[in-house]
Amino acid sequence: MTMETIPVAVHAPDPITYEGVVGGLRRRPELTLVAETDAVVAVVVAEAVDDQVKGVLRRFSRSIGARPVLIVSDLKEAHLLEIVECGVVAVLWRREAGPDGIARAIVAAAGGDGSLPPDLQGRLLKQVARIQRRMDAQGLSATGLAEREREVLCLIADGLDTSEIAGKLAYSERTVKNVLHGLMTRFQLRNRAHAVAYALREGYI
Repeated sequence: MTMETIPVAVHAPDPITYEGVVGGLRRRPELTLVAETDAVVAVVVAEAVDDQVKGVLRRFSRSIGARPVLIVSDLKEAHLLEIVECGVVAVLWRREAGPDGIARAIVAAAGGDGSLPPDLQGRLLKQVARIQRRMDAQGLSATGLAEREREVLCLIADGLDTSEIAGKLAYSERTVKNVLHGLMTRFQLRNRAHAVAYALREGYI
């Protein structure tokens, strides 16, 4: 019985870096190097995060369906949430990324786990806390919905019309319509059915 291996692709900024990373991974029995389109995990090496790197990360995570592991020399705090939105599941500092560490990150990523250097974890948590404080000040939940927006969506999903929702929540019909209009404008939704489908798909209700 042969051990199942993890299909891995490597994307690097230059041939020397590429060969260095590939050479270290080629000897790992748990990994198989494959073309980018066949990858389950994609190792992306970069000096810093720019639009080109973000494009590569999105292509792997959204078009190919691979889980990106980012090896980077410098990462600005402003880019932390951006790389998470690009699908990155693990980050390694380039200066610390030896073959063993890269292989561990790949195995963790393939298993659905993520990893960040301790200093980045702290910075990311601070960013999330700042965002949460701003959302709290605006009356929004972590989903980006105000509580009354979520209540209105739940009642629409239950089949209630505008007047019934107004009666149930003790709002005026105008308020209910304004809540709906705000939701549909913010999330570019076409109608009530689209709003409910979107909220269900995103786990908001």
